[in-house]
Amino acid sequence: MSRKLLLVVVSLVLVFGLLPVVSTGAQNDLPKIGFLPGVVDPFYQVMQLGVEASAAALGVEVVTQIPPTWGVEVQTPILDAMIARGDLDYLIIAPTDKDQMIGPLETALAAGIKVITVDTFLGDGDYVNGPVTFPISYIGSDNVEGGRISARGLAEAIGGEGKVYINSTNPNVSSVEGRAIGFNEVMANEYPDIEVIGLDFNLDSMDTATQQTAAVLQREPDLAGVFGTNVFSAQGAGTAVVNAGLGGEVQVVAYDATQFAIEMLRAGTVSLVLAQKPFDMGYLAVQFAVADAAGVTSLPKRVQTGFAIITIDNVDDPEIARFIYQVPGS
Repeated sequence: MSRKLLLVVVSLVLVFGLLPVVSTGAQNDLPKIGFLPGVVDPFYQVMQLGVEASAAALGVEVVTQIPPTWGVEVQTPILDAMIARGDLDYLIIAPTDKDQMIGPLETALAAGIKVITVDTFLGDGDYVNGPVTFPISYIGSDNVEGGRISARGLAEAIGGEGKVYINSTNPNVSSVEGRAIGFNEVMANEYPDIEVIGLDFNLDSMDTATQQTAAVLQREPDLAGVFGTNVFSAQGAGTAVVNAGLGGEVQVVAYDATQFAIEMLRAGTVSLVLAQKPFDMGYLAVQFAVADAAGVTSLPKRVQTGFAIITIDNVDDPEIARFIYQVPGS
């Protein structure tokens, strides 16, 4: 086993408490890895930084292809082209649909490419006992819990009563679906005086999110809060609230710690920003691929990377501020 492969195995033992069984026939050559995120946005840009940092530390080559827009119809042809290269051993991917991307990724597996999913998962995400078990692991947030955290934060900001609205991205995507489930669960069970009046899908368009939220604000003049379930949703919702002159009156909770979300937090439009850890997701995914290639058999099928909860009270704390998404040129 090469020194770099040994180092990653040791690091995984330390981080996850693994007891790896390394095959005596483990390959000496480092694997070649493909990285296929969901779309171009600050979240995935930070994830790419994690992928690249991990790849540089381990000396592996990563082939990155980034879809310009979200969707199965965009991601699948790119995936097919990556399979057709014939030189990839692993694929790190954020599936754009939990069901429709199963078939295309089974094709990758049949071509000898092992799959690690990040941010979003396939099927129900249970890669041990669920309907889809072929991915090595899902590395990402516990999005149902993230939805619960967001609900409690918004409820506190609006005093535990009033109407709230969810602006989301796409149906049948595990990440945002989980966030809405967790949000609705908390509101129904813990806040009887809060009414969730609806959910719209903006199809990963900030402009659409702005228009949708503006329409709700006009239709519901007593709206108290908005939950934006991702980068585009939160940016669009915040923009609509500001454009309506309601900044500070209609509270927004933003999922994903973009620079824009932090600016709105400082301005009083956003009351809470939930930062995921996309750098960690990308970094660990590369380590998992290299460890698997080394013969590690104890990689966990699910790794939850956690959150940082950012408010106006802690946004300047360096231990919290480091989770704000920093991308080149920002």
